[in-house]
Amino acid sequence: MRKGVLKIVVPCYNEEEVLKETNKRLLEVITAMEQSGAIVSGGVVYVDDGSRDATWTIIDELSKADSHVAGIKLAHNAGHQNALFAGLTLASECCDMAVSIDADLQDDTNAIFEMVDKYNEGVEVVYGVRRERTTDTWFKRNTALGFYKMMSVMGTDVKFNHADFRLMGSAALKALIAMPERNLFLRGMVRTLGFKEADVYYDRSERFAGESKYPLTKMLNFAVDGITSFSVKPLRLIFSFGIFFIFMAVLAIGYALYSHFVGQTIPGWTSLLVSLWLIGGSILLALGVVGEYVGKIYKEVKRRPLYVIEKTENLI
Repeated sequence: MRKGVLKIVVPCYNEEEVLKETNKRLLEVITAMEQSGAIVSGGVVYVDDGSRDATWTIIDELSKADSHVAGIKLAHNAGHQNALFAGLTLASECCDMAVSIDADLQDDTNAIFEMVDKYNEGVEVVYGVRRERTTDTWFKRNTALGFYKMMSVMGTDVKFNHADFRLMGSAALKALIAMPERNLFLRGMVRTLGFKEADVYYDRSERFAGESKYPLTKMLNFAVDGITSFSVKPLRLIFSFGIFFIFMAVLAIGYALYSHFVGQTIPGWTSLLVSLWLIGGSILLALGVVGEYVGKIYKEVKRRPLYVIEKTENLI
């Protein structure tokens, strides 16, 4: 049975309303596991993703009040995935396992106990999976289900009802950090590692305080990033649509020639207009999909850093 040092990595963006309660609950989990012997020691690493409120001030105060708490302040808002990656990268240097969890307290902190137990049994990656989505609104629940179905159809391997609440051992962390991508979609990247996996099921709560940092527009952008980062199926669909429209064009030409020779030609401005809009929209859609891939290539070849660290507190 293996035991080790645990770090809980928490990306934060404008979380001043919930941060103290989050810290209280996470430290209770760490203290309980230290006392039971499930871990050698533990700590919480907060990553301030360029917050505009008092998030960093609170993190600074918490780190000075308790040696179990550390903070990383990014110089600008790098995005949730980049902030999480920054925390995991730095935490990997001083831990044997790391749990990633959002600051909003919707994920059940008690599930960390079972995650650590599975790690001690030899599992390298443990996913936190929601049992159901009863706390979500009808719109949120159905858009989330649509997200997972679309990802599956487009050939992206993701764990159903799993976000970024997971435990990773040091081997998995090193393999993840070694990936050179600049377009991060961590829940897809972790699935490609190939280490021994397990699931821990939990009930998700309503947000403790504050507002969601993932409105519909961000969720849609996230879905596009996930699909285009892990699948070329959209490009193949474009090719298939192209073949289909060529076939339809051949039929249309044949019909037009037949109508001309039998003298049945009449002004067909409606069909012409519809055809132009359909073909024009299809071309624009195809260009947009190709543009997404070209844009990702553009970001990758520049090799700019994913994040810039302004300062750290209590990080060993």
